[in-house]
Amino acid sequence: MTTVGHQREATKKSLSGNDAARPQVSPRLAEHLEQETRWQRQRALRALLQHPLLTADGPFATEFGLVRRHAEWLRDWLAHYPGWTLTVDSELARLRKTPADSSEGDRPARDTKTGVPFSRRRYVLLCLALAVLEQEDRQTTLGQLANRVVALCAADDAIAAAGVGFDLNSLDQRRDLVQVVRVLLEMRILRRLNGDEEQFLSQRGDALYNISRPALAAMLSVKRGPSTIAELALADRVAAITEEPAPDTDEGRNRKLRSSLMRKLLDDPVVYYDSLQPAEFDYLNSQRGRLLQQIEDATGLVPEVRREGIAMLDIRGDMTDLGLPEEGTDGHLTLLVAQFLADQLRRNRPTVGEAALTQHVAGLVEEHKAHWRRDVTQAGAVESLTRQTVERLESLGLVRRISGGIRPLWAIARYALGECADNEAP
Repeated sequence: MTTVGHQREATKKSLSGNDAARPQVSPRLAEHLEQETRWQRQRALRALLQHPLLTADGPFATEFGLVRRHAEWLRDWLAHYPGWTLTVDSELARLRKTPADSSEGDRPARDTKTGVPFSRRRYVLLCLALAVLEQEDRQTTLGQLANRVVALCAADDAIAAAGVGFDLNSLDQRRDLVQVVRVLLEMRILRRLNGDEEQFLSQRGDALYNISRPALAAMLSVKRGPSTIAELALADRVAAITEEPAPDTDEGRNRKLRSSLMRKLLDDPVVYYDSLQPAEFDYLNSQRGRLLQQIEDATGLVPEVRREGIAMLDIRGDMTDLGLPEEGTDGHLTLLVAQFLADQLRRNRPTVGEAALTQHVAGLVEEHKAHWRRDVTQAGAVESLTRQTVERLESLGLVRRISGGIRPLWAIARYALGECADNEAP
């Protein structure tokens, strides 16, 4: 586009002979063009933050086009502020994000139908499926993928030693693989050509897929290849493959602090001051206005600054992967539990025991069972619902699990019933 623009400009000069004859853009039009550019960049960046792998033919093809149009600006902004790398070509855009804290596991892959977080088995199957696809031709079937995953499990003693196996005769294990495939379909690594996963699940048929080589190659987002890591402990391996060395200078230290804070502000629902390192807090205290303005201008997220921390509010709602309130049984239950915990916080009860919370959930199930899905009254459902609800609230930055119970955080006060005094607000 720049080259074409320069050619047009040269043509104008050759025809007019001087710059004075060039048509002038009115201030109103210039302002409109500036607003349109800002809106396009916001839409592109919001899409990348929500979907770090975008394809030209996927459901976000329009956003992909905007990413390509503003690729240079996006690359520069992402490199300078959160310190992330963006690669863009004619087929896909890949934002390689590194979280501020790699030890946190509050953004799991989720079941595409139920929203339940992936289990350990599903993560293992996802890795094995990717390894199998790397060796496949342009197409594969779900049955062939399953058989090769079975073979990989059988051939690797470490997988067996970890207690992970895969049995095609097990409905639950076939369902695990189907969910892995649906995630790969969602990411456009696989493209369904024929058949359906449900046919494989019920052992009545199969499904045929095209494999997207560019998307498959872009999946891994690490600073070092896993095969180069000598450490065995998971935490050490994760730290090694995400390590980002910075020069021991004032500029290097400030860049590291800026990247860490921007990652938290972009990724986390709430950033609490007491969760920051002293150096992070001091840097944020001195640079808060500039950092928050950059995020608002670049993404459209609106900062809400309170005594305890900062939340970047998604007014448009299209960047929210987990909201509150949400529809359905899980969403309604999460809201009711949030109201209960907010009330406990207002009553100066900083910790709620797990048994007390489970008992409260049991009461909510009894009260609302006529309107909720039928399985909430099954044996063990209350305990499962309580655990999943706490996980959702923790992902939203509203509670912390501590020894002996659940600690409501101040941001949960916005869900309290009734009016809050100013000194009770988050």
